[in-house]
Amino acid sequence: MLRKTLLALAVASALVACGKSSKETEHAASASAGAVAGKTGKDGKDGKDAAPVKLAIAPEDLLTVQNNALASGPVITGSVQPERKADLRAEVGAVVLQVLKENGEAVKKGDLLVRLDETSIRDAVNSAEEATRAAQQTLEQADRMLTRQKTLRASGMASTQALEDAELRRNTAQSEVAAAKSRSVQARQQLNRTGVRAPFDGIVSERKVSNGDTAQIGKELIKVIDPASMRFEGLVSADKIGLVKLGQPVRFRINGYPGQDFMGKVKRVDPSANAVTRQVEVLVAFAEQGLPRVAGLYAEGRIEAESTDALMIPDSALVQSGDQSYTWRVDGKTLRKAVLSIGARDARSGQWEVRSGLAAGDTVMRVPSAGMKDGQTIEMSARKVVASASSPAAPAAAQSGPAAAKGN
Repeated sequence: MLRKTLLALAVASALVACGKSSKETEHAASASAGAVAGKTGKDGKDGKDAAPVKLAIAPEDLLTVQNNALASGPVITGSVQPERKADLRAEVGAVVLQVLKENGEAVKKGDLLVRLDETSIRDAVNSAEEATRAAQQTLEQADRMLTRQKTLRASGMASTQALEDAELRRNTAQSEVAAAKSRSVQARQQLNRTGVRAPFDGIVSERKVSNGDTAQIGKELIKVIDPASMRFEGLVSADKIGLVKLGQPVRFRINGYPGQDFMGKVKRVDPSANAVTRQVEVLVAFAEQGLPRVAGLYAEGRIEAESTDALMIPDSALVQSGDQSYTWRVDGKTLRKAVLSIGARDARSGQWEVRSGLAAGDTVMRVPSAGMKDGQTIEMSARKVVASASSPAAPAAAQSGPAAAKGN
């Protein structure tokens, strides 16, 4: 009986001890949670509001907007073409024996480009020369006969009719000689035309025939251009032609020369518009060296008919979101979002006209980032100077490192 009573007391004591341990554990857990809650707050964040993150920027990240000249005028489109070009064609019908120049080869004035078969034409030259000699001999004989008749007539031994007949034969022979010489000259000209030569210094731009082709009169043989005479042959809409004047500057770009602007001046304006497109041709002469060496490239630009003073901002500093345009302006040590009213774009520099939202002298971010916020604090950082390995500071720093490590 006593044993059962002692066993019951032992079980009761164990249960009481377990209850106390559980309560102490819960109390410790609740105290720890309260301490954490006191630090982070209800929403898991710090009890105090987090301060905005400062934006570190360098001086080269900023730019100052200024008033610049804004050029405006009609748009001009067209192609680059040489002013001096020759489309050489066959002047005689013959077989092409040899083409001596290929596309892209430089030529000098008088260089032989294409040689045609001259066999039949040389035979014609020989025939014409023989006819000229025969006519010359006939004329000489007629002259002697006329002289003899004049002598006989003076002595009364020849009639007037005989003298007149001699004069007629002499005149006819003179005509035959002139005609024969003309045929001989024509034959020699035809012979010379079997060799097609360059009319000026330039480059062969297009070869039209090959050896063995039959060249009829008027057939295209070869083209030569002068790359030093390139010009911009553009078209301007007829409703804008009233703004175009001779000598106006033109800024344009050429397909094949990306990122490079070319300058020119209006040289000539066509007096008539195209009946179909209602566009007027305007010839623009290059105003600088470094002309393109390839003809036929597409070009597009603007004739600077007017120039006004306007506040300009580069395209890199402009942010577009839907219909809204804005930039990030630096106000002291704070970043402000400036909503802008944008005007025309300057084709020369690629900058945009700012009609409202900024003033001359304002500082803006050169290339804004997506993480910028209105009212964000900024901090100017000094430009980093990286010492080269050959500078005296580099070895000193390398030696101070181990020494500092030993001192520590």
